[in-house]
Amino acid sequence: MTTTNDRRGMSWHRRAGMPVRVWMVVLIVVGLAHWAIPSSRWLIVHIFTIGLVVNSILLWSQTLAERFLGYHLPPERRAPQLARIYTANAGLIVTIIGMLGTWWPVTLVGAVLIGTVVAWHALALAQLIREAQRSRAENGEGPATNAISVWFFVASAAMLPFGAGFGVALAYGFADPEQAGYLVTHQALNILGFLGLAAAGVLMIMFPRMLGDTEVDLSRRPIALAVLPAGIAVICAGALTNQPVVAAVGVGIYLVGWLIVTVPFVPVLLRRPPSSYSSASITAALVWLLGSLIAYATVMVTGPFEASRITLLTVWFLAGFAGQLLLGVMSHLLPTMMGGGEVTAAGKAGMDKWWLWRVLVINGGLVLWLLPLGSWVKVALSSLVMLAYILFLPIMILSARAAMTVRRAAAEQQNGAAEHTDGAADQPDGTRVAVTKSQPQRGLQAVAAATALALVLSVGVALGGGGTAVEDAAGTATPTGETTTVQVDAVGMRFTPETVTVPAGNRLVIKVTNKDTMVHDMVLATGGSTGRLAPGKSGTIDVGVVGRNIEGWCSIVGHRQQGMVFHIKVEGGDNPETTDNPETTDNPMQHGAMGPAAKTDLMRDPGPKFTARDPKLSPAPDGALHRYTFEVTEAPGEIAPGTKATRWTYNGGTMGPTLRGKLGDVFEVTLVNNGTMAHSIDFHAGMVSPDKNMRDINPGERLVYRFRAEHTGIWLYHCATAPMPVHLAAGMFGAVVIDPPGLAPVAAEYLMTQSEWYLGPDGAPINADKVATGIPDLVMFNGYANQYVFRPLRAKVGDRIRMWVLDAGPNEPLSFHVIGSQFDTVYKEGAYLLQPNNPLSGGSQALGLLPAEGGFVELTFTEPGTYTFLNHRMFDGDRGAMGKIIVE
Repeated sequence: MTTTNDRRGMSWHRRAGMPVRVWMVVLIVVGLAHWAIPSSRWLIVHIFTIGLVVNSILLWSQTLAERFLGYHLPPERRAPQLARIYTANAGLIVTIIGMLGTWWPVTLVGAVLIGTVVAWHALALAQLIREAQRSRAENGEGPATNAISVWFFVASAAMLPFGAGFGVALAYGFADPEQAGYLVTHQALNILGFLGLAAAGVLMIMFPRMLGDTEVDLSRRPIALAVLPAGIAVICAGALTNQPVVAAVGVGIYLVGWLIVTVPFVPVLLRRPPSSYSSASITAALVWLLGSLIAYATVMVTGPFEASRITLLTVWFLAGFAGQLLLGVMSHLLPTMMGGGEVTAAGKAGMDKWWLWRVLVINGGLVLWLLPLGSWVKVALSSLVMLAYILFLPIMILSARAAMTVRRAAAEQQNGAAEHTDGAADQPDGTRVAVTKSQPQRGLQAVAAATALALVLSVGVALGGGGTAVEDAAGTATPTGETTTVQVDAVGMRFTPETVTVPAGNRLVIKVTNKDTMVHDMVLATGGSTGRLAPGKSGTIDVGVVGRNIEGWCSIVGHRQQGMVFHIKVEGGDNPETTDNPETTDNPMQHGAMGPAAKTDLMRDPGPKFTARDPKLSPAPDGALHRYTFEVTEAPGEIAPGTKATRWTYNGGTMGPTLRGKLGDVFEVTLVNNGTMAHSIDFHAGMVSPDKNMRDINPGERLVYRFRAEHTGIWLYHCATAPMPVHLAAGMFGAVVIDPPGLAPVAAEYLMTQSEWYLGPDGAPINADKVATGIPDLVMFNGYANQYVFRPLRAKVGDRIRMWVLDAGPNEPLSFHVIGSQFDTVYKEGAYLLQPNNPLSGGSQALGLLPAEGGFVELTFTEPGTYTFLNHRMFDGDRGAMGKIIVE
């Protein structure tokens, strides 16, 4: 029978566990919609590590500590524990707001909240040990034999506050190797320390018992408790002093600590192989942990110490180890909280629904994901693995309901109830055993898992991720049985060699190595592809038997136009010239446009849900130092009514954030490349060496760009990665406004930045071939054609308006004009051309700007009405460079 204290304890446990369930749902939603969410990878990682892992450890370490010590706190002392848990969640929310809004002080506040709460938890656990030992002594009992395991929890909680501090440093942003050192330290303290030490303390007691072995060897716990933190200390020391070999030695020491923990499990596993989701998931998690540590040390000593390389182990540590460990432990512990006996048995049976299928899909999918497969294959595998993880939530709910059904039925029986609603059967000796539905056969589950993995692989290949030729290259050539293998290097926007000759009928294998500093690939007209290759990486295309000429190129937008083309010439083949000229083939991959260009109706209202970019220019912020984070993304978005394109952006907009300051102010911009190719940034407002500040950074990398405003004016910034006009036109540009001294107050200030778009098919990237012609499909202000025609600006008669104007280009000039008004002030490229306080001055009708030039005009409206502003180069105005001002 459940006691009142038991019910109170379970009530506390349910309230404390609520954040775990909420964050689990949030994680699922964010995971499914990650493609539309800024900083989705960072968000998913931190929802998991803080939302799930931190909440779970705060909850279960308290619960297990009391069990290990045999000392349970009274209900009236649960309030501080709940306060810690909910404060930690408030800290996570604040941290997420700070990161997504790039408000570093807000991020700092969130991290301080989380770190303070977990430090408080560590102190509370240490106090609990002292209380328990004192209580046992007063009752004539010996020391708790499992107190050492609680010290694992204390050491675990002591790690996270320091890890959170280094997380704040990462958010602030530094250049490598400092950034890599902070990242390794952050991971070592949070994943290896906070999660790893808590896991070791639990598993040394719980895991053998889960497998049915009651004789648990606990003599090695003190050794493990000494070795594991020592390894973490060495890792941090090596990372912070830029000595990756030392950090790798620390990983080795930490690995030894885990071998001390896990080696005693091996004979138990051999005698009693995993037969439930919890035991199988934990076993797989431990295998991933040991493999991850070996890979982690290898990465540190085999290449440059850069943050982008270290982050590649997120899948190993989080999806392979942490995710499976968390769900495995929860699958075991949650049913035990429901009551015991038949109740626990019913809960565990529910948690084991299709357990083998889930374990095989998760681990098989992760292993396949790590192979050099195409991007669509990885997307398909990720979706299947996520599905297997997501199933835990409904299974957990159904398991809890099944356990509660058995629990209610037991209570009814105890009260003399005649009917049983749980499907339990009365036994001859008067006892009752819960009847559960039989699980599907393990063989069926294994076949189903293999089928699911094979299916998603097929789907991924069909979507373009196969990496092998999909169109016959042989023609009518007779196979010779011989193979020609060629080595091709990608460097300097060229393939070397750029032409290879192959005897007709030979099988051709192309090995491509990227020796450049930016990402490249090779795509053949037949459909074969290496996939994206980071610097130093290699890929292979098995073309098959070759009987005709074939062309290849780098598919990253603009690289083909820069000369990254590759030719396969055939000796003795039939019709050898059929694929030399891309204009003679029907294969859409041969053309940069890849289909007809999108159609745009510039007279169409974008609809009630459309929100124009706010053109109002805010005053310069206080202070002389301005810090920003620019996240590079490549995502679809609307650029005209009903017309979408894949935009390359700084912080998600077709035009990047506007920066404003005063003469002498310092700007520090952290550029984070979350795209799929190399990008960079060039601030015309700064006078710095381009070699380091404007260098290309590859996906996953970051740099810190710092400059001082030496002169006033409005300045362009843009991506400087080749081909530069393509990157700029695709959305990677913005404005920096440095106020001239004595700038007079006005009723309102607006910013209009003109740019161009060169359309491919709807939703496709910008058409690099069209950019080279200099004839745009759209010309627009602030990243969207005609947006201010349908969402006009507002003013009143007598208002003095200042309009800052910048021509971002890359090609079209701008003649800025307001129909029905005149400018009495004109400022261009750092100098006044016209000022109202000069009695000899006239007026101006247009501000003429070439690409990368800017200035401002001031005007006053004397009559109400609707005034149109536009590029008076009329066909550019008709292409979308137009807007309206309603004067009341």
